[in-house]
Amino acid sequence: MAGKDRKKQLARQRYERQMQRRAARQAQARRIKIIGTVAAVAVIAGGGGAIAFAMNTSDKKSTTTASASKTPSAQPTVTAKPGECAYQPLTDSQNAKDVGTPPVKPVKGTYEMSIDTSQGKIVAKLDGTKAACTVNSFNYLASKKFFDNTKCHRLDTGIKVLQCGDPSATGSGGPKYGFGNENVPKGNASGQATYKRGMIAMAHSSQPNSNGSQFFIMYGDAQLPADYTVFGEITQGLDVVDSVAKAGATAPDPQSGMTAPKKKIEIKHLTVTKMG
Repeated sequence: MAGKDRKKQLARQRYERQMQRRAARQAQARRIKIIGTVAAVAVIAGGGGAIAFAMNTSDKKSTTTASASKTPSAQPTVTAKPGECAYQPLTDSQNAKDVGTPPVKPVKGTYEMSIDTSQGKIVAKLDGTKAACTVNSFNYLASKKFFDNTKCHRLDTGIKVLQCGDPSATGSGGPKYGFGNENVPKGNASGQATYKRGMIAMAHSSQPNSNGSQFFIMYGDAQLPADYTVFGEITQGLDVVDSVAKAGATAPDPQSGMTAPKKKIEIKHLTVTKMG
């Protein structure tokens, strides 16, 4: 092989390896990337160059096709029948935990979610009317002890978010099913909405119908894309979240960009019960 052709071959192989490593990182951090406002965008060094991210990482990383065999693809959409929830299989998350699938018939009414954590108790009132399929899923996962002994893995002090609900604590875990948005706040002309202090909402990736088990608690008002299901509000224990937030966040992880709370908080036990 001529020297010039050999150099081209080596350059192509290096490029392919870079793309494979990038795709592997994208697959690892595929799930649960909340996008902040333009003001929240920062740049960190990682991999082979600078990575732009909003809050912790950019959803753009999740949708960039780097390798046909490595890059996660969008899941097919499952259409729900009237009065039922559409929970669809998610097969491309290596940290997914198989606990079956919730019943397709959603719950109704108001529920209470009680979260016993290592830092104190947090209680939320869940809206089983406006976010029936989300609350139905939480009720099911709680019955499977899915959230028990799991860490709240992410803290963003810029837009005042504490994120929990991933048994793997990597930001890429959840159940082996996903579902679509419900009860998304109305956005402005720029597609932004105010997520208020005390709201509890679903986190998801850029993939369609990728709501799973990860949720975030707002400990302050913030403008976010109008793309996240609000399924309840904190009624007790917001001071617990405040104390965790006050301690600050770690430096961004070089691979995922995730910032974890310095003051560790673990969900010991989580229950969901019907109110009234």
